[in-house]
Amino acid sequence: MNPHDPLLPGEAPGLPQGATGPGEGVAAPARWEEAPEKDVPGTPDDWQAPAPAAPEALAPASSAEAAGLHEPTELPEPPETSAVVEAMLPEATATDAALVAPPSPAPADDRMAQALAGMTAPAVSAAAAAAAFVAQIFADVAAPDPRKAAAPGAAGADAAPADTEVSVEGAAPAADAEGNGDTAPAPLGRPGENMAPLQGQNILILGLGASGLAMARWCVRCGAEVTVADTREAPPQRGTLHAELPQVRFVAGAFDEQLIEGRAPHAIYRSPGLAPATLAALSGAAQARGIPFEGELALFAMALRDLRASHGYAPAVLAISGTNGKTTVTSLTGKLVDCAGKTVAVAGNIGPTLLDTLGQHIDADTLPEVWVLELSSFQLDGVTGFEPTAAAVLNITQDHLDWHGSLAAYAAAKARIFGQSGLMLLNREDPEVMGMLAGASAGSLSSGGAVAKPASRQKPPKVQVRPHVTFGGDMPQRPGDFGLEIVNGMAWLVRAQEADETARRSRVQDEELYIQRLMPADALRIRGRHNAVNALAALALAQAAGCALGPMLYGLREYRGEPHRVEPIGLIGDVEYFDDSKGTNVGATVAALTGLGAERRLVVILGGEGKGQDFSPLAPPVSRYARAVVLIGRDAPQIRAALRDAGVAMLDAQTLPEAVALATQRAHGGDAVLMSPACASFDMFNDYEHRARVFCEAVQALANDRGQDLEGSA
Repeated sequence: MNPHDPLLPGEAPGLPQGATGPGEGVAAPARWEEAPEKDVPGTPDDWQAPAPAAPEALAPASSAEAAGLHEPTELPEPPETSAVVEAMLPEATATDAALVAPPSPAPADDRMAQALAGMTAPAVSAAAAAAAFVAQIFADVAAPDPRKAAAPGAAGADAAPADTEVSVEGAAPAADAEGNGDTAPAPLGRPGENMAPLQGQNILILGLGASGLAMARWCVRCGAEVTVADTREAPPQRGTLHAELPQVRFVAGAFDEQLIEGRAPHAIYRSPGLAPATLAALSGAAQARGIPFEGELALFAMALRDLRASHGYAPAVLAISGTNGKTTVTSLTGKLVDCAGKTVAVAGNIGPTLLDTLGQHIDADTLPEVWVLELSSFQLDGVTGFEPTAAAVLNITQDHLDWHGSLAAYAAAKARIFGQSGLMLLNREDPEVMGMLAGASAGSLSSGGAVAKPASRQKPPKVQVRPHVTFGGDMPQRPGDFGLEIVNGMAWLVRAQEADETARRSRVQDEELYIQRLMPADALRIRGRHNAVNALAALALAQAAGCALGPMLYGLREYRGEPHRVEPIGLIGDVEYFDDSKGTNVGATVAALTGLGAERRLVVILGGEGKGQDFSPLAPPVSRYARAVVLIGRDAPQIRAALRDAGVAMLDAQTLPEAVALATQRAHGGDAVLMSPACASFDMFNDYEHRARVFCEAVQALANDRGQDLEGSA
């Protein structure tokens, strides 16, 4: 069998004869012979991620390689296999084999993959072969921490040779926030003070929340004269503002043209929560006068440009947005970057703020190599000048339509995250997200993805596809893409690579792929298919910053998720309880139902303040996965109407503790009770965290009433 035969339609990749197994650095041909189900190597509980190896062995040679595109290299002789043969016992498992295999340094991904291709395995059982195969690759369990071995400024080694040919569709540019290559930072001194673009400027800041206060701090630090305006007489941060920044003027009142008459601000910066309708009069007046009208993200981008020009500071910037999953992917990406040995700062939408985090790192002289930013549609709306190294949009579903006015405007705000040159990381299963690629390739995303139309007599310009990588819950079809592969009923996180890396073909469909298995999806501690896709997005992001896969898989295995996001609370008897209070929109709840419903039947608690959403997308997953629905909150009648034909029992509760009791009564052994309201919480609670706390207290009280301990969930 030719290992480079293309994958046939409907053909599931299997395993090579005589050797099967998972792992970092294993390049599996797309057309493999399928192993019998009984010989599938190991279980998710047995599976161990590869140990981190020294960065010189694992770090990609270039950002193109980080995107899955490699230049051919001289290969060493295949390693000795005597130790492998000694480990191949019929009853061996992957864990057992790891104990007997001799330690050896982990080679680079491509070298190991090609070296292994030349090894001949004895005719033994697939399970035994897999055990030894894994042991041979991952035997170096005592490898040093990459950050201890890496020399300062080593990031420059990632630069690609000048004559390296890179495929335009999959290549990750070796770029910083300005689209330029890595540059070792100069001695920092005191950056961020009296920054040239703000020195002596008259700055108006709208809104005194966390972001408004952070912008005021930053602008004062940079030598600006600052005025802060708020519609409230006594916003919560007013005392802090006067205590920290007594020189800042505070103005209470409407956001109207009077704010800029006679004061002539050089720029206006708004807090992200302020709706366009609230600012319409003022933004129109500012535009008429040529006054920039932006937000915190624009100030952050300006700061990075100034730091690069004045101090040579050029970090990688990874940005994440989407309706659901932003916080999980942001947190996980930060963890993976840290595991790969790079210094990292995580900031953005949930907190801490971008500018406060930047100021703290400047003061501590700890500016990171990588920034990981969670960005909401509010922060992205109207932004200019932001140029990330790579950015991901996870999904687009109805949310914040009361703020943006339409789904199209909401998606356009999200699309601004890519800037003009950043590597685009896209969820290929979401049509709205993939539509952003067409807009970016044919026109400019600075105006929200609008495509410029050529003059009637001009020949339309040739459209060049912008560099991008995709991820999703299906099989990847392009080199560098990430996905899920089902092998004998087990889902694997996988990455596609070129089967012949010396071949450059003009048509994607002609490319032959290796499918590289990374780890079983069930080895993740975060639950559900949607979280497996979140993990793939985080891997793609961190890899775009030059992080090697080996050490990242350790971090992926250990990540336990974020609070209130399909968070397991515990078991009472045989029923498990999940807190998804952060599921404040229909898309989030659909993802939770689909992810958990694949494992068991559900009793789901829905309801709250619906924000004008269409609840009809809930009907199919509720019909398929739910045993019953318990409704709470102001918009419960609308949800009931949307689920009328779903064929499940629906009950009403006046309080959340009552809903927990009703859900428990309906649940059978082995079921789960899921609180994923698909609504905001403000009709009954202070916020989603308050709602989660009431839910958890109700579950704990139920366990106490039954005289049981609330057993922890894995």
